[in-house]
Amino acid sequence: MYELTVEADFSAAHQICGYPGPCARVHGHNYRVVAQVAGEELDTLGMLVDFGVLKGALAGIAESLDHRSLNDVPELAGANPTSEHLARHFFHALSQRLREQVGARVRVQAVTVYESPRSAATYRP
Repeated sequence: MYELTVEADFSAAHQICGYPGPCARVHGHNYRVVAQVAGEELDTLGMLVDFGVLKGALAGIAESLDHRSLNDVPELAGANPTSEHLARHFFHALSQRLREQVGARVRVQAVTVYESPRSAATYRP
């Protein structure tokens, strides 16, 4: 099995509704997203997937959230925009983009969202 890892960054605001502390107020983070993909077969160039394609797909999702209030993003509606929910959102959005671009040969293994250098949440089904 081959595994690749790429990262993207974005800045956004959010609030955790119902939280019994300061995170209930609007505040911001400089997020870092780390995505890991895997597959068994390489293409004719000897790549699982071109890093440019993978980085572009992840960056596109991050750009859609950059400098936004995450509580107002329709794709995140129905749940507090916690790092856990963001990791799940990135996982599913990246899975869809990669299926459209490279097919089923590559699958997302895990996505980790850092809301600070020392605090992160990982989603893997």
